[in-house]
Amino acid sequence: MRTILNVIWLLLCGIWMAIGYCIAGVICCVLIVTIPFGIASFRIAGYALWPFGHKIVDKPSAGIMSVLGNVIWIVVAGWWLAIGHIMTGIALCVTVIGIPLGIANFKLIPVSLVPLGKDIVEV
Repeated sequence: MRTILNVIWLLLCGIWMAIGYCIAGVICCVLIVTIPFGIASFRIAGYALWPFGHKIVDKPSAGIMSVLGNVIWIVVAGWWLAIGHIMTGIALCVTVIGIPLGIANFKLIPVSLVPLGKDIVEV
């Protein structure tokens, strides 16, 4: 069932959200200071391609620097990615078949806003 949902997700919205994360990652990797944001963005792009069968957990070793980085991320790219998830989630929830995908999109909003200090693990 996960494979079917992942394929439908990939076709309907996963590829577009992953492209958005990759664009944000490339922009962040241009400057040396924001490379950690770019790495986090690329990691979440992979998660945005295949979200079913994975979950996001907090890193126990995350400290104050990840909190400060998340504040900068929200201002620079987090809002735009969160808006993309909201719009895609609403569009998917219009159809009966898309409701589970829309809910999964809404679950991606917190990690799109605060990606640092998070790990993606298999369920």
